[in-house]
Amino acid sequence: MDTRNIRHARSYARGAVRPVAIAIVAVIGLLAAAAWFLIIKPHQDLVMTDAGGHPSTPVTADRVAAPAPANVAAMSLNQLLAEARKAMNEQRLLAPAGNNAFEFYLKALEKQPGNQVAADALRETFPFGANSAEQAVNQRDFAEAQRQIDLLAKADPANYTLTILRSKLDAQRKLLDREQQLASDKEKQQQLAAQKAVTDKAASDKQAAEQQKTLLAEQQQKAQQARAAQQQQAEARQPTSTAAATDEAAAGGAQTRAAVLVKNSPPRYPTSAMRSSQEGWVEVNFTISADGNVGDVKVIDAQPRHVFDRAAIDAVSRWKYQPALQNGTPISSERHQRIEFKLN
Repeated sequence: MDTRNIRHARSYARGAVRPVAIAIVAVIGLLAAAAWFLIIKPHQDLVMTDAGGHPSTPVTADRVAAPAPANVAAMSLNQLLAEARKAMNEQRLLAPAGNNAFEFYLKALEKQPGNQVAADALRETFPFGANSAEQAVNQRDFAEAQRQIDLLAKADPANYTLTILRSKLDAQRKLLDREQQLASDKEKQQQLAAQKAVTDKAASDKQAAEQQKTLLAEQQQKAQQARAAQQQQAEARQPTSTAAATDEAAAGGAQTRAAVLVKNSPPRYPTSAMRSSQEGWVEVNFTISADGNVGDVKVIDAQPRHVFDRAAIDAVSRWKYQPALQNGTPISSERHQRIEFKLN
C-alpha cells in the first residue's frame, strides 16, 4: 500500500473522532445537570426538611415569627417536628422562650425517646445555639444567657462548650459587679468631695467674717481710745486753768483749791460690747487721797448696767491728781465723774 495513502487515512480518522468526543462530553454534562436538578437536589431538600433545615439558611429580615402554639404539651410528634422545622427556618434556635426549635425538638424526644430526626437536629445545631448563648453573655443579658445555656444542657449535658459558656457568664457577671462597684465608689467619692468643698467654703467664709469683725472691733477700739484721750486732755487743761486762777487769787495768802487731774488713762472699750455695737455711760464716785492717788471707786449709776462698769473702774483707778489744798495743806477729797462709752 502506498505510504501516503496510509497517512491520509489516519489523519481523516483522527479528524472524525474529535466531534464525536465533544458530543459525548456534552451529553455527559447534560445528564449530570439533569441528575442534580431532578434527583440529587430534591433528595437533599427532602433530607433538610426532615432534619428541620440548616441554621445557615438565609432568612429575610422582614419575616416575623409566628406566636407560640397555645398547648405545646398536647401536640403530637409530627406537630412538634413541624413547629421545630418552622422555627429553624426562621432561625429561632433558642429564643424566644417557649417558641424555639430546641424546645420543640426536646419535647419531641420526650414523646419519642431516640427520635433520630430530633436527635440529629439538636446535635447539628448545637454549635449555632452555643453561639447564640455566647452573644447573650457578651450583651450582658444574663437571665436570657442562663436560660439558653440551661436549654443547651438539656440537649447535650456533657458538651464541653457548656463549661466554657458558664465560665464566660460567670466572668461577665463578676466584671459587671466590679464595674458597678467602681461606679458606686466613684459616685461616693464625688459626693464626699462636693460635701468637703461646701464645708471648706463655709469654714472659709466664717473665718473671713470673724477676721472682718475683729478688724472692725480693733478700729472702733482705737477710735474710742483716741476720743477718750482727747476728752482727758481737755479736762486736764481746764483744772490747770482753774488752779492758775486760784493761785492768782490767793497770792500773798494761804492757798485753798480742789484736786487737779494730772494723769488721765482712757478706759478700754469692752470687746464684747464692741462686737455687739453697744454704747453707754458709767457714773462713778471716788476718793482722791492727800498724795493724789485714786481709791474707793464706786459705780453710782450706769447704762446699760454691768457692761462698762469694770472698764470705768479700772480706768479711774489709774488716774493721778494734785491733791486738794486747804490753807495750803493737802487733804483728801471726793469726786463724782461720768465716763462716756461711744463707738462714733
